Amino acid sequence: MDDTTDRTLDAVGPRLKELRQRRDITLADLAEETGISISTLSRLEAGLRRPTLEQLLPLARAHGVTLDELVDAPPTGDPRVNLRPIAGGDGSTVLPLTRRPGGIQAYKFVLPKGADDAEPDLRTHEGFDWVFVLNGRLRLVLGEHDLVLKPGEAAEFDTRTPHWFGGTGAGPVEFLSLIGRQGERTHVRAAPRARPSS
Repeated sequence: MDDTTDRTLDAVGPRLKELRQRRDITLADLAEETGISISTLSRLEAGLRRPTLEQLLPLARAHGVTLDELVDAPPTGDPRVNLRPIAGGDGSTVLPLTRRPGGIQAYKFVLPKGADDAEPDLRTHEGFDWVFVLNGRLRLVLGEHDLVLKPGEAAEFDTRTPHWFGGTGAGPVEFLSLIGRQGERTHVRAAPRARPSS
């Protein structure tokens, strides 16, 4: 193998780990999904084992990415993002809208109808998040604040603050999320549209 192939294969492990953590699933969950043992998955993510095609195919399918995206193949010049929905166990769907690792990542979330009195499972992680509601009502619990965002409303926050998103009793909700690493804020440079007076 040449140096380029070696570098490409060496980069697969960290990418596999990033994809799994982005989905917030354990090695055991992924092993059940793919039929690959936990120890093999752990060695692949740590770069202690080179992946085979038989391992890459189910991993790409499980993470909702193409093989090209998984191994970071050179770009073909086609700018279109191949939208591959990732289904959550709770009825939610996530559509990755960016295809490059690192930097600000864009997602579209579709959450099912929720209960207005649902007990939130607050999470924290490094980074900043910006959300924009497209349809429905999004319940955002952020620290001590319990907010409901309507279509056209946005929020930005440091994800080290305990937070949780959910649908409301009003029905399903669709929203966009831009997630950046710690210190990498998202800035919207378009002027807001004037709202009609009521």
